[in-house]
Amino acid sequence: MSGSMMSNVGNRQVYEAGDQRTNKSTDTDPREFAYEEGQKNSHKLDDPKDQRSLANRLAAAEKKDREREDHSEAGDPRAPAWHHGNEPSKGAKIDAELQKEDEELLARKAKKGTDAMTGKKN
Repeated sequence: MSGSMMSNVGNRQVYEAGDQRTNKSTDTDPREFAYEEGQKNSHKLDDPKDQRSLANRLAAAEKKDREREDHSEAGDPRAPAWHHGNEPSKGAKIDAELQKEDEELLARKAKKGTDAMTGKKN
C-alpha cells in the first residue's frame, strides 16, 4: 500500500496531482514586472547622475529640511497636539510644567555662578 492510501484524512481523489500544480500559462515570473513598477529607493536625493531637474532637486532638499525641523522641535511637549489642533494631554501638560521648573532651576544655578549640585563635594 502506498502512503496516501493509509491516510485517514479524506480520500485519494482530493489529492490528485492536477489539483496541486498550476497551469504554465498562468504562471508568471515576478522578475518580468520588476522594471514596470518603481523600485523602492531608486532615486537618491543627492545622486548627481540622477536625471531629475534642478527644480525637483531643490524642492526635495527643502522638503527634507522642513521635515528635519519638524522632528527636531523638542522644545514644548504640548506642541504636537497644538499643531494638530487638539488640546494637549494631561501628561504633556505635566511634562511642560516639569520642563519649565528645570529651566528655572538651571537659570538660577547659572546666575549664582557656582555649581550648586546637591550631593557634590567641593
